[in-house]
Amino acid sequence: MKLLSGRQNWMVISVLSVCLLGACTSRPRGPIPVEDRVAGQSASRPVQRGQPQAASESARATAPAPVATSSPVSMGPAMAGSENAGKPGFYSVRPGDTLTKIALDHGQAWRDIAKWNGLDNPNVIEVDQVLRVAPPAIEAAAIRQTKPVMAQNQTPANSSTSHTPAPTASSAPASNSSNAAPSSSSPVNVSDDGMTFAWPHPGPVLAGFDEAKNKGLDVAGKAGDPVLAAADGKVVYAGSGLRGYGNLVILKHNNTYLTAYAHNQTLLVKEDQSVTKGQHIADMGSSDSDRVKLHFEIRKQGKPVDPAKLLPARP
Repeated sequence: MKLLSGRQNWMVISVLSVCLLGACTSRPRGPIPVEDRVAGQSASRPVQRGQPQAASESARATAPAPVATSSPVSMGPAMAGSENAGKPGFYSVRPGDTLTKIALDHGQAWRDIAKWNGLDNPNVIEVDQVLRVAPPAIEAAAIRQTKPVMAQNQTPANSSTSHTPAPTASSAPASNSSNAAPSSSSPVNVSDDGMTFAWPHPGPVLAGFDEAKNKGLDVAGKAGDPVLAAADGKVVYAGSGLRGYGNLVILKHNNTYLTAYAHNQTLLVKEDQSVTKGQHIADMGSSDSDRVKLHFEIRKQGKPVDPAKLLPARP
């Protein structure tokens, strides 16, 4: 057998080494890294040998997507009273609301709404806060029991105005009140619950009722002219906190009707004060208005109605 030279032995050993290394590197010895791309980002993740990449992609595609509202970070604590949202007799506060506006829109006194909801500071209400805007069941039952008594008491009070002198508080504008009242030949409009209203001022009507643009009547007059109560009632608001109304008086006449008198120069009554039909409650002015006028509204359960349909016809 022919012996190989040293140089030839070295070449043979080199060839054998290369073959052995190639064999070792040609067989995988662990998980194969597979590139995973989600939302534009790449990351390497291992899969077991022989596992097809398509199966991994299919499994990932069927995973549920996160729900935004389920995250505790995006959900704040529930507003107190939120369980009553949408129920009759409750109202969810909207941006720009004030307690006075809410009360007017629901035919209530703001003090009653504050009491029903336990509001320590009626000037602080929050958007989405749910407020009770109708009396609780116990109080509503008490009101229903006392309502017939109130109706009986109103009848002689109204009828006596034509036979006896007006109260001292309203004696000064008595002549103006007679001008505002209908003549004997003028038909008197009566509401569905027996209420009758008188004109709060004898001036000409500047703008009639429009549910979208004008929620009452605008009546012309001079600064300082007396503004008269349209019916017996109780003052539930006297102030200037309702934007667009200026110095405002709101009277509650019964559980159905409110009247509002806006843009006054001076207010002559206070909240919780009882007034009689024809009583001088304010002086006409131009507060929060471009001219001197009286803006007069009648609200039935908070909804504006056309005063002309409830006021007596003018001669």
